[in-house]
Amino acid sequence: MAISIFLPVRKGSERVKNKNTRKFSVFEGGLLELKLLQLKEVEGIEEIILSTNDEDCWKIGERFKNHIPNLRLEQRPEDLGRAETNLQDLIKHAGELSNSKDILWTHVTSPLFTAANYENAVKKYAKILKLEYDSLISGTKYRDFLIDKKTGRIVNNPGKLEWPRTQDLADWFEVDNAVFITSVENFRSGKRSGENPYLLEHDKVKSIDVDYEEDFLIAEAVYERIYR
Repeated sequence: MAISIFLPVRKGSERVKNKNTRKFSVFEGGLLELKLLQLKEVEGIEEIILSTNDEDCWKIGERFKNHIPNLRLEQRPEDLGRAETNLQDLIKHAGELSNSKDILWTHVTSPLFTAANYENAVKKYAKILKLEYDSLISGTKYRDFLIDKKTGRIVNNPGKLEWPRTQDLADWFEVDNAVFITSVENFRSGKRSGENPYLLEHDKVKSIDVDYEEDFLIAEAVYERIYR
């Protein structure tokens, strides 16, 4: 497929200091270095767009340009690199940068999501477009007790029992932020998915998302256990 990968990395992580570039396992360039190594192996990608306003991320990207011919470095405008930036504005920006028909948006914060997983997602997207779906979102099945802090009620309880068995809870889907794929037109409208997304399930290991310090430590430990 004619598809772009959009990889946003901004300066100034608030919850995990230097999240994108601090050493992760054996990778001195951290999560960004690992992710570029993974994306390098993904076949059939028209371009990989690294969008950043971080000097360290830019330097890491420059190191990879000779090894990844389809890697593009794009300086992110400062108004799109703040913590308070409207996500829809960045999504539109991704659509404007892309030269492809479709865009796969991913993050460095999915370190256990490998090249094979990306290739599978792209192949699945090509298939589901022939059905009633218009986009793809990756995640994991969620079936555990989810309680509303205001009411104290289990919000995913479809039955009348106050405490049902976990297997009787509603089958929910937790987005893992590893993959969003849809048309460039949707991106240019500020949407990372369409009206009818296909939900691509992965196990909890593949879906680890580094959002807090403990996530970083867990992801690093799991990575070293599996891949070293």
